[in-house]
Amino acid sequence: MDKIFLDKIFNNSKNKKIFIIGDIMLDRYLLGDVNRISPEAPVQVFDIKKSEFRLGGAANVGLNVKTLGSEPVLIGVTGEDSEGKLLLEEMKKLSLSTDGIIREKNRPTTCKTRVISDSHHLLRIDSESKEEINTESVSGIMKFLEKNAGQIGIIILQDYNKGVLTKDLIGKITGFAIKNNLRILVDPKFENFFEFRNVFLFKPNRKELEDALGKKAKQPEDFDEFADELIKKINCENMILTLGEHGMMIFENTNGNMKKVKIDTKATSVADVSGAGDTVISTIAVCLSGGANVKDAAVISNFAAGIVVKEVGIVPIYKDVLIENILKEQA
Repeated sequence: MDKIFLDKIFNNSKNKKIFIIGDIMLDRYLLGDVNRISPEAPVQVFDIKKSEFRLGGAANVGLNVKTLGSEPVLIGVTGEDSEGKLLLEEMKKLSLSTDGIIREKNRPTTCKTRVISDSHHLLRIDSESKEEINTESVSGIMKFLEKNAGQIGIIILQDYNKGVLTKDLIGKITGFAIKNNLRILVDPKFENFFEFRNVFLFKPNRKELEDALGKKAKQPEDFDEFADELIKKINCENMILTLGEHGMMIFENTNGNMKKVKIDTKATSVADVSGAGDTVISTIAVCLSGGANVKDAAVISNFAAGIVVKEVGIVPIYKDVLIENILKEQA
């Protein structure tokens, strides 16, 4: 994997449109210090020094797609509240299109507030609804897809069980993709795990796979069996199983033959794993749109994850930094 190869992949993926459908979120960071205990109760007193807003969930996937050089098109649902307004403002600041965002009445925008002192994550406060989006929102999402069908390169379904990817919507999107010969990549969560059938690539993590199958791996080889069972159950073409500190397992369909490859993690230090899964699916999508095969896309995404977990909080991966790190590692 030399510079010529990497440049070719990222040059080919430049400006390719990747549609990301799922749960978009606003991440709020409260940064400060803890130096004393409250006289009112035996709790720490947190002195805020500054606050930051970042894109989370599917919105973070969109940002990663952009920083890697492709063109993200985000499709999701926010509430008609102050957090929704802030989220749209952050997207506009980062030059991300908001055309595919639907604002739904009486629904809170998903917002995660993280309290951090001296790189230590003290507390997370969530404001959200896990209720399914209404039928009008489902219809709006499908109309937007149909309107832009000719521009879609790859579709990412980014599920966090916050109600956007309903069973009905998943079925409609899958049918739309098959009809238009489009590849779907899925980053799943527990609730609709087995609804994502007949997709091009499925990317669960170890816990999600174990929870969905109701089994715990007693040895590394068990994951081979678990993966085979899942692939047959949902009829996905390819699968990438992320294993945290143990790297990844790649199951690539090559001319009808399923090839299995295990790769080790590239993380030399870990400060925060938040958003690492977003980084992986974003990088895979960009690389696939640039002509990479599944294995090479997964290997590059493994490097990307190893970079972002060194940082506190959710941070995007940048194309130049990624290429530099891969070449340095292989020098």
